[in-house]
Amino acid sequence: MGNSLKIGTRESQLAVWQATLVKDLLQQHGIESELVFIKSEGDIDLKTPLYEMGVQGIFTKTLDAALLNNRIDIAVHSMKDVPTQLASGIAQAAVLKRGSYKDILVVNGQSSMVNEVLNSPFTTHHSPLKIATSSIRRKAQWLHKYPQHQIHNLRGNVNTRLQKLQSENWDAAIFAAAGLERINLRPENSIELDWMLPAPSQGAIMVVCREEDTDVKEKCGLLNDEATALCTKIERDFLRALLGGCSTPISALAEIEEDELFFRGNILSLDGKQKQEIEKILPIDLATNIGKEAAIELLQNGGQAIADNIRNAAK
Repeated sequence: MGNSLKIGTRESQLAVWQATLVKDLLQQHGIESELVFIKSEGDIDLKTPLYEMGVQGIFTKTLDAALLNNRIDIAVHSMKDVPTQLASGIAQAAVLKRGSYKDILVVNGQSSMVNEVLNSPFTTHHSPLKIATSSIRRKAQWLHKYPQHQIHNLRGNVNTRLQKLQSENWDAAIFAAAGLERINLRPENSIELDWMLPAPSQGAIMVVCREEDTDVKEKCGLLNDEATALCTKIERDFLRALLGGCSTPISALAEIEEDELFFRGNILSLDGKQKQEIEKILPIDLATNIGKEAAIELLQNGGQAIADNIRNAAK
């Protein structure tokens, strides 16, 4: 390895923004780096719904291969895209301070009618809203709250999805707030979905490196935000203990306020009709294993039947 760290990134605007952030943060510590652009399978296939693609690691495995082949020294990912079990030989090097964890609704055109329907979900004088998303988690939560609405598949990077929304006969689409905000593309008429629980580690950025690269780990460790790392670990532990991947309607959020950790998690059936949720509040120093413990408790209190149905549907 030369003096300059090679940072692997996908080619989308958001991915490049995230990798450039890491580059700038390393520079602040006197560490030189450069970007290396690598296309992932998730970027190439923009038609197949994510939940039909064997989605575990779809956006990360190409960069994993580049790492293990020594083409790059580190890779930068949206943390929610990273499988809870990292590939053999690859280690978490840093988790950056989290951005917004929220989901937002981007309206196609004017928001007056959409707002009216959302605020009065049982009105009958409007046709069901057409909502676009490729996320099975967002789909399940939306249908749980608005079972009469229609869900349409929307794939691609954030730029592609915004363009597709404008060209299709859909009412709105669901996005992660952080993704749009980071590249200054969040529309003024977007609506924060405060009731929608996010994907585990949504809004966080992860840096990974080769397991044996202690020097790189040490350098990247300078960028690590301990609070974000703890919260995202808890959320990912919850996900892993339940089912494991982003092709499942599982949500989790851990937040720290003063000396306490607040955790919320849920699992829904694929059609959104069934839902089990859990909440925990405990001191930070007792919170390390709460993700796994909450998942076990949720499974014992009705979540197991939902999890079994999801597994059976995937067979």
